[in-house]
Amino acid sequence: MTTEYGIPVTSPIQTLIDLSFLLDRRGVERSINEADKYDLVHPPELRAALEERTGEPGVARLRHILDRRTFRLTKEELERRFLPLAREAGLPTPLTGQWVNEFEVDFYWPDLGLVVETDGLRYHRTPAEQARDRLRD
Repeated sequence: MTTEYGIPVTSPIQTLIDLSFLLDRRGVERSINEADKYDLVHPPELRAALEERTGEPGVARLRHILDRRTFRLTKEELERRFLPLAREAGLPTPLTGQWVNEFEVDFYWPDLGLVVETDGLRYHRTPAEQARDRLRD
């Protein structure tokens, strides 16, 4: 336990462990993504911290979700929803957030030479963003 502005709070790591009891897998993945996005805790340091907490309730479930075969960082819900579709289609687990030809792409299968973009409206509203997408595509 630590304090913020004099208020006792749990650490981001402990909060994620606690959430693993309350949320379904998708909710836990979303929480891990948000913690990473806001620089509260990054998956490699979360994994290292979990190694030190062997046997603590919630740790095994959180470790399983962090497993590189089952968890990939994504920026958007649309990307999170795409992963099960790719798996059901028989595709191997893609790399995420990779740079290809000077563009960051959502999903990349280097062995297949395949890139998939999941473009939601949130980050593609302005004409400039749409033009950049067309160039990338």
